Amino acid sequence: MEGALGGTRGGVRGIRVSGQALWRDVTAAAQGVRRAWAGPGRERDLVVQAAKAALAAWLAWAVSGWWLHAPVAFVAPWVAVVLVESTVYRSIAHGLQQLAAIAAGTVVATAIGLLVHDTVVAMAVVLPLALLLGQWGRLGSQGIYAATGALFVLTNGAVTVTTSAARLGEALFGAVVGIAVNALIRPPLYLRDSEAVLQDATEEAHDILRAVADGLAEDRWDTEEAGVWHERALRLHRLVEQAHSTVEWGRESLRGNLRHRHQGPVPPVGKEYDDAVLVLDYAAVHTAGVTRTVLEAAAEDRPARRPHPDLARHYAEFLYRSARALRAYGQSRFDHKREDELRDAVADLRGTLHDLRRDLARSATGDPDELATYGALLAQAHRLADQLIASGT
Repeated sequence: MEGALGGTRGGVRGIRVSGQALWRDVTAAAQGVRRAWAGPGRERDLVVQAAKAALAAWLAWAVSGWWLHAPVAFVAPWVAVVLVESTVYRSIAHGLQQLAAIAAGTVVATAIGLLVHDTVVAMAVVLPLALLLGQWGRLGSQGIYAATGALFVLTNGAVTVTTSAARLGEALFGAVVGIAVNALIRPPLYLRDSEAVLQDATEEAHDILRAVADGLAEDRWDTEEAGVWHERALRLHRLVEQAHSTVEWGRESLRGNLRHRHQGPVPPVGKEYDDAVLVLDYAAVHTAGVTRTVLEAAAEDRPARRPHPDLARHYAEFLYRSARALRAYGQSRFDHKREDELRDAVADLRGTLHDLRRDLARSATGDPDELATYGALLAQAHRLADQLIASGT
C-alpha cells in the first residue's frame, strides 16, 4: 500500500514538474512574441526568417506544381524552404553543397536502379555508397542529402532518366528561389547582435570586478560570497565565447548582403570587434584568476591569514579602476568620442597599479602562504592591467 501511495505521489509530483516546465516554456514563448512585436531584435529576426522560408516554399510550389505541373514538383519547395538560411552567404554555400549532394545521390541511384530492377536490392547497394559520398568534406553539413536524393529516386515509382533529370531541375529551381528570397527580402544582418553581446559581456565583467571590490573594501567577504564571485567569473568566459561566435556570425551576415548597402553607413565587423573580444577574453581569464585567489584566501581551512583589511581596500581600489577602464574600453570601441574617457581611466589604472605594487611589497612577511596569496593577487593585477593599458594607448 505504501509503495502504491509513494508511486502515486511520485507520479503527481512528476506531472506537477512537467506542468511547471510547460508553463515556463509557454511563458518564454509569449515573452518572445511580445519582444518580436515591440521592436527590432533577435525574436523579430526569427519571425521574419520563418515567414521568408514559408514564402520561398509557396513560390516554388506555385511555379513548379500549380503552374507547370512538374512531375516531381515537391522537390522545389522542399529545397527552397531549407535554403532560407541564417545568412545570405550560408544560403549560397549550402545551396551549392546541397545541389552537389542531391545530384551525386540521384545519379548513383539512377544508374544502379536502371541496372537492378529490384528496389530492395538497389537500396541495399545504393544507400551505403550514398552515405559514403555524404562524408566527402566538400559537401559539409549537406552531405546527408546524397542519401536523401537516392531515396527519392528509388522509392518514387519507376526509375527513369527523365524523372531523375526533372528531379535535379526542380532541386535547382528550389535552390534559386530560396536563395533569392533570402537575399532580396530583408536579408539577415546581425551587426546589432554582435554589438549587444559585446556590451553585455563588458558590463558583466565590470559588475563582477565591482562586486569583488565592494566585498574587499568593506571586509565582508567569506567563502560563500567568494564562491559566487568565482562562479560568475567562470560564466563570464562562456559569455565571451558567445560574443566571439556572434561577431563571426555578424561578419558572415555581411557577405553577399545587399541590405546594408541601402540603409546608410554600417560599421563593419572588423578590428574593433576582434579587439573587443580579445580584451574581454583576457579580462575573463584574469578575473577568474582574481576570484579564485580570493576564494582560496577566504577558505576556513587555509593556513594563511586573509589579506590585511588595509591592503584589501587598496586592492579593491585597483579593481574599481579596472572595472572603470574596462567599461570605458567597451564604450570607446563603438563611440570614438569617448576615447578621452578611456585614456583617463587607463592613466588612473596605471597609477593605482604602481601604488598597489608598492603596498604589497611593504606588507609582505616571511610566511610562504601569505606571500603566495599576495603574489597571486599582484600577478593577476598586472596581467589584467597590462591588457587594459595596452588597449587604451
